[in-house]
Amino acid sequence: MSGQPAAGGDRGYVHVYTGDGKGKTTAAFGLALRAAGHGRHVFVGQFMKGRPSGEINALAGSPLIHVEQFGELAGGGSREAKDERARARGGLDRARLAIASGNYDLVVLDEIDVALALNLLTVADVVQVIGERPRHVELVLTGREAPRPIVELADLVTEMREVKHYYRQGVAARVGIEY
Repeated sequence: MSGQPAAGGDRGYVHVYTGDGKGKTTAAFGLALRAAGHGRHVFVGQFMKGRPSGEINALAGSPLIHVEQFGELAGGGSREAKDERARARGGLDRARLAIASGNYDLVVLDEIDVALALNLLTVADVVQVIGERPRHVELVLTGREAPRPIVELADLVTEMREVKHYYRQGVAARVGIEY
């Protein structure tokens, strides 16, 4: 941990980046880069993602930002769903350890709201993780459909709203832009 107090004292805040618009993960990684630029240590746990992305490639070997992925939604049967649930629970356990370790100033739980919406995790478990967070840890939760109990616990909530998106014109996700 950097040992530097966050602006506003030694207290970390809880952020939620939610909504149907593009940019939740992008905003979280932007904050991670900003924190690292000031010598802060960052842990990013990505739920529902298991493939390489530009942000992971760019951060490979970073001494300040550590990224782990906890699965990718499989398409189909009950076995895949059971495996995905196990990966999500394992990811939450790993995130809980990172938060409690004292090694990180900022922890991002990317797409955790989607894992909640798909019932891979329980809201009660995530609320408990938020409640156990040491006072100095800044915590970011991203994903569509943030549950009301999480929104109510947060200190900052940003809702990304789609106004216009080229996806609606048939443009697929592009390397280096969407992932």
